[in-house]
Parts: sequence; C-alpha cells; structure tokens
Amino acid sequence: MTTKITREQALALLKKYNQESFHIQHAYTVEAVMRWFAKELGHGDEDFWGLCGLLHDVDFEKYPEEHCKKAPELLAEIQAEEEVVHAVCSHGYGICSDVEPAHEMEKVLFACDELTGLVGAAARMRPSKSCTDMELSSLKKKFKDKRFAAGCSRDIIRTGAAQLRWELDKLMQMTLDAMKATEHMIEEEMAE
Repeated sequence: MTTKITREQALALLKKYNQESFHIQHAYTVEAVMRWFAKELGHGDEDFWGLCGLLHDVDFEKYPEEHCKKAPELLAEIQAEEEVVHAVCSHGYGICSDVEPAHEMEKVLFACDELTGLVGAAARMRPSKSCTDMELSSLKKKFKDKRFAAGCSRDIIRTGAAQLRWELDKLMQMTLDAMKATEHMIEEEMAE
C-alpha cells in the first residue's frame, strides 16, 4: 500500500493536535518501529507503515475520551486514505474502537504501540537511559512486574502477539531490536 500523504503533512497534523513532548516522542517511536518492521518483514511500503505509526494517536492528547473515534475526522484534514484511517482506528481495538486489525501492519501496530511504551519506561530506569544496552531477559522481568509501567497493558501486548501468531518473546525481541536500531533517530528528531 502506498499513500499520497507526505510525512510533512502527517507531522503537521500530529503537532496541530499534540503539543506534549511525550506524545510527540511516542509518535516518532511508533513510526520508526513500524518502518523497521515493514523492512524486516519484507514489505516495500515502509512509508505507509511509518505514517500509520506516526498518526496512530493523532486524536489522543486533545480528545482522550474520543480516542480512535475522532481520528477519522482529523485524518480527513489531510485526505488520508481509508487504509490509513482503518489502521489508525484499529490500533485501539477492544479498548476504544470496534475496528478490528485485519492486515499484518495493523496487527503489528496494535501489538507494538503498547510494547514501545513498556520498553521506553524500562529504558528510562536504566543508568544509560537507553534501550540499546537492554536484553530481552531484562524486558521480560519488567513485563512480569505488574506494578512497573502499570499503564502499559500486558493483556494488549499478549493479544497483539496472538493476533500475529507470534510467541510473546518474538514480539518483545523484535520490538526491542527495532527500538535499539532507531533510538538515535528519535533523539535527533526530538532535538530539532
């Protein structure tokens, strides 16, 4: 799938409705992770995967009570294709949306959105403040500690792995690898 939306349009829309640096950084992280997965899984549509990742929470900061419901209206401002709208809405399936992830990209987005939050929280607790020196075993310990990053739903992460028909360890390792590979790019973007 290709999209006619440019990254500049997507970024302008994201920043129109999101000002908190935490939300912007999360959007950059999910974008980078989605691009990494597109490449790793052999898809040629890294831009499409990435833009869906960048825009997945476009409505969250300003309209938290209407998350995934307000998104189609906001995405219409940049004439986003139906496939982008479906992907953005499906990442909240079962929580705030009844749009089910259908395609592999949507399932990866559903699974990784929550997991990137957990990895990010775990990285902030490390002396390095980075995920680049984190091992899967360390991430698994944080995953098992329900008090750690309690806002990151372990059930959603497990459901995401199941939708992909992946072992949880595979999802966790690949997401960690994606975040390790892209951490420096996100830091650079946040510094701009």
